[in-house]
Amino acid sequence: MIDVLLGLQWGDEGKGKIVDYFAGKYDVVSRFQGGPNAGHTLYVNGKKVVLRTIPSGVFHEHVINLIGNGVVLDPVSFRTEYEELSALGIDLKKNLFISEKTNLILPTHRALDKASEQAKGKEKIGSTLRGIGPAYMDKTGRNSIRAGDIKRSDFRNLYEKLKSKHLEILDRFGFNEDLDSWEQDFFGAIEHLHQMNIVSGEYFINDLLQSGKRVMAEGAQGSMLDVDFGTYPYVTSSNTISAAVCTGLGVAPSTIREVIGVTKAYCTRVGSGPFPTELFDKTGEDLAKVGNEFGAVTGRPRRCGWIDLVALHYTCMLNGATQLVMTKADVLDHFENINACKEYKIKDSITRELPFRLDDEKINPVYEIFKGWNSSSAESNTFASLPEEMKKYIHYIEQYLKVPIKYVSTGPGRDQILEKK
Repeated sequence: MIDVLLGLQWGDEGKGKIVDYFAGKYDVVSRFQGGPNAGHTLYVNGKKVVLRTIPSGVFHEHVINLIGNGVVLDPVSFRTEYEELSALGIDLKKNLFISEKTNLILPTHRALDKASEQAKGKEKIGSTLRGIGPAYMDKTGRNSIRAGDIKRSDFRNLYEKLKSKHLEILDRFGFNEDLDSWEQDFFGAIEHLHQMNIVSGEYFINDLLQSGKRVMAEGAQGSMLDVDFGTYPYVTSSNTISAAVCTGLGVAPSTIREVIGVTKAYCTRVGSGPFPTELFDKTGEDLAKVGNEFGAVTGRPRRCGWIDLVALHYTCMLNGATQLVMTKADVLDHFENINACKEYKIKDSITRELPFRLDDEKINPVYEIFKGWNSSSAESNTFASLPEEMKKYIHYIEQYLKVPIKYVSTGPGRDQILEKK
């Protein structure tokens, strides 16, 4: 069976650490969507490691790691990540596999991303400029080059044909940067990709399931960035919810067992787009400072605000979440009061449902206010020993969402996760 672990907010929920925590209990960890714009941060032996495309199970020797067909892979970024992990003694040729149907990001995809975002001006969506969107556009437009294509004798012709299409579009944007160095890096990375285990992903994963292997599907980005159900158009270019596991790996819905949703104890967002509970005062600054809220891949500062239970209830519903993990609970340790958005006030109406477009509405969050606990949760070594006011806050969220919070993270360390027995 497959257990799914994914983010329930706008990303940056701490999924990498949580996957790493659970990974030892599984035989397989697989990525089913997204690209190198998703940074999963882990601390291994005190060293900070950021994974962009490679699944977070690679630090466990017995775990097989699969990059599924729903992912878009940048060979250059992948090679860099591979070398960083190899320097830590991780043998990726042994336990990492790539679906042959995984779509590749070309240098011109990155150029298209940059040109398109520049052309939007004030209406830009906050793209990470890594070519994710254009790569997915070529996928749906049936133009893509996939990992299995690098073995073809006419690979270079396929590349030049798609590159020519891209250059025509770039000419219309007036984009004239020199792409030669990008292209040299790309073909060097393609040679490196030839050394990897490229497999028929759907048969590979189903054979593992048939043999009784336990699989964790690791999501990238967050559910509120889903291309269909997120805060459109300020979303990513793929489906980030649990339904994408089936199409992103090639498995049947009946194989999915648990859906583990990850949420911060508060809320953050990177880039443009609506954010109803965003704070623009000192409290927001303090959340960012204490939480060290900067993008793992981009380094961009994250916007901070109180937890949004209206949005969280929505994503629990979409994903069929069966249990929750709350991360960064310790960031709230020393706030006098803590708020949780329980309703939206839109004009004269109160609602617990997301409107069609959040950016079209003036939303005033309605808060439930909690007394802060003013003590260090990081010092607790069991869930039961957490500060009483923190447990009240957690209980309220569970009751609101009707999903149990089974784990609480109280620090960045791999061992700073408390399970509620």
